[in-house]
Amino acid sequence: MLVSFVVAAVFLYLAFRTTNFRELWDSLKKVDYAWVTLLIPVGLLSHYVRALRWGYLLRPVKRHIAARNLFSAVMIGYLVNNVIPRAGELVRSYGLGKTESIPTTTVLGTVVVERILDLLVFSLILCVVVVISPSVLAPFVEDVDAIRPIFLVGSVISLGVFVLLFFRGEALFRLVKILEPLVPTRLRERFRQHVGSFLSGFGVSKMSETFVSIFVLSSIMWFLYIFSLYLGFYAFPDLSTHTLGFEAATILLTASTIAFIFPAPGAMGTYHSFLTMVLVQLYHVESATALSYSIITHELGYFLTTVVGLYFLLKDQLKISDAERAAERAVQS
Repeated sequence: MLVSFVVAAVFLYLAFRTTNFRELWDSLKKVDYAWVTLLIPVGLLSHYVRALRWGYLLRPVKRHIAARNLFSAVMIGYLVNNVIPRAGELVRSYGLGKTESIPTTTVLGTVVVERILDLLVFSLILCVVVVISPSVLAPFVEDVDAIRPIFLVGSVISLGVFVLLFFRGEALFRLVKILEPLVPTRLRERFRQHVGSFLSGFGVSKMSETFVSIFVLSSIMWFLYIFSLYLGFYAFPDLSTHTLGFEAATILLTASTIAFIFPAPGAMGTYHSFLTMVLVQLYHVESATALSYSIITHELGYFLTTVVGLYFLLKDQLKISDAERAAERAVQS
């Protein structure tokens, strides 16, 4: 947990170290907050679509799960991730398992599938972005033409690996069973139960009728992520001269997704640093405007997931002590 806050502190320093705070304040005062408020329903809708997609991933485990319980678990997971990175995945598995009477390890198996699916889609988006707009690599490398083929091959390989993981994930994770001889005899039965429960979460790969629904919901969800960043442009008068469109929003999405991979609470610092760098170096946006854009879009999302997640945490009477134990297990694992 300490490492997470150190990572956040380092990237916050990198994002703000050369900032003229008077210019930053002036930029924040110019923001049209009417446009900012539109980001709230778009953000909530994207999270709700994620919850609906999760319901299809859970079909092999339980066919009918209340959308409200799915959404609640997703938002509680975001809340925990805002404090302890990665722990939210286990906590939301615990929360949904409690409300729907499903073993936590089984729910966790579907969360792993979900993350594999997200990585698959992200790899595809990243590959398309590099093909269409190779200049996106400019802020990171000096010779774009030299590195582009390597990057494209890497993206295609990653895409292939994630496709294999998604469609053959159950078979792959069955390799976990080879660890059974290393488990003490008195714990082997419990180990078998947990592994079997976890693997049941990969049963979605056997349900071909869900593929179309999962694909459509994934497309809608990622479109909403891009659309949210695109709407954010209209809140900043200083960005109007840069004619930023959906291509720019898509590139910012790839940067923000990478930022969330780092173990910083809620991508604090990493998001600000990455988006500011891309806006300044790729689109030549003034640094104060770029930083204020990253602040507004990040803090709004952070506040939204925290408030809604806290509401469901209290509404579902999820015990903080139970959530903390689940989070500790996630960190230790």
